Amino acid sequence: MPAKKINPARELLFGNLWEYDPAPESAPAFIDNRYGLFINGKFVAPKTKKYFDSISPRNEEKLSEIALAGAADVDAAYQAAATAFKPWSKLPGIERAKYLFRIARLLQDRAREFAVAETLDGGKPIKESRDFDVPMAAAHFFYHAGWADKLDHVTPGRTLVPLGVIGQVIPWNFPLLMLAWKIAPALATGNTVVLKPAETTSITALKFASILQDAGLPPGVVNFVTGAGETGSAVVNHPLAAKIAFTGSTAVGKAIQRALAGTGKRLTLELGGKAANIVFDDAPLDQAVEGIINGIFFNQGHVCCAGSRLLVQESIAETILSKLKIRLKTLRTGDPLDKNTDIGAINSKAQLTRIQDLVAAGISEGAEIYQPACTLPKNGFYFPPTLFSNVSQSHRIAREEIFGPVLSILTFRTPEEAVEKANNTHYGLSAGVWTDKGSRILKMSTELKAGVVWANTFNKFDPTSPFGGYKESGFGREGGKQGLLDYATLH
Repeated sequence: MPAKKINPARELLFGNLWEYDPAPESAPAFIDNRYGLFINGKFVAPKTKKYFDSISPRNEEKLSEIALAGAADVDAAYQAAATAFKPWSKLPGIERAKYLFRIARLLQDRAREFAVAETLDGGKPIKESRDFDVPMAAAHFFYHAGWADKLDHVTPGRTLVPLGVIGQVIPWNFPLLMLAWKIAPALATGNTVVLKPAETTSITALKFASILQDAGLPPGVVNFVTGAGETGSAVVNHPLAAKIAFTGSTAVGKAIQRALAGTGKRLTLELGGKAANIVFDDAPLDQAVEGIINGIFFNQGHVCCAGSRLLVQESIAETILSKLKIRLKTLRTGDPLDKNTDIGAINSKAQLTRIQDLVAAGISEGAEIYQPACTLPKNGFYFPPTLFSNVSQSHRIAREEIFGPVLSILTFRTPEEAVEKANNTHYGLSAGVWTDKGSRILKMSTELKAGVVWANTFNKFDPTSPFGGYKESGFGREGGKQGLLDYATLH
């Protein structure tokens, strides 16, 4: 189909540009009409006999019915995992590695199918599901497969001993990737798993169960229970859990920590963030602008480590703001299944309402809003990319995690002021530094209270690199050797 000319006003601003025709992803997602619970190697009906609908944020259409697990279902999953633990933990590491390699390869074989399912269920652009989420999920299984027979070398002179049954609860922003982050190191170190996906994004976890079956994973080694808060509470509080691994909101993380206090269970938490992305006057500005865009608008801003606070040195603030406004006009917001889409659908109606409320608060508190002109789909949950300038530290949009495509811009004059403003938050998950001086990068990285500090880039992840936070962003690490240590004891 021929491309369509853009409107005259945009042509006057940008020159001879052209609009893209729609390029919808046509691959099937193979989503079942109804999913049971995955317990002891097979799908079973919930004892509650209840199901809930999975709604696509893309167009608000029903995708599937998901089993609602009750306490008895969670107990059955833990019993299966406990039974499977002894033979699985005694299996030589090289044999466990074979299963992890098979899982990684099978996920690669079905990558396109899983990418489409992830986009339909979560709302993220298909190019992100296709190019980041699914390949990175497979990479975590490949990486941890490589460690499975080398655990004696993680801490030379000491031996890693698995903990037992691990209860895991994952969020809705990266359903498949968070599953891989949690399951791969647990299995590599000889543990078994009971995992609860987020209620709004359970489909790819349940599809993943078929990969476990195809890989021949022994029954009970991995179990999936689906539901909302009550199901998660049952997973967290079950007496057979040796450890709980949770990724999600800070409020829920605090509740879990209170619930587990004194129980002897191990705990790792990866919680919220309000990351500072710091741009100095000697930074490569065009490169920095691209990093800023990626830092906040990747996955609609549904990223715990999103660079949602932009700290710009005062002398270049107007230049950066001007460049960002121009760049925002080129972003395409709309159908996440369109390969041209940059910003897809907000995950749920509830999350869209929260974003709208916080944006309204930013306006009422005196910050200056900028949103490019764009036509949003009539059905589904969408929000345009948004910038706020003239933001102060006291504004809610500078303090609270919005978890949406909204950037708050603040200024600073000296590196000391930048560090002070960056650290002036309850969170400490990530930060970014943009400068031409290597010495400044090293100095800033030691002074910023964040678990990950990126230099002249943002949102770069690798299975070999540990990820985690400080303060109210949680504790423990996922990925790398450090992530393995959180799933074992040292003897």
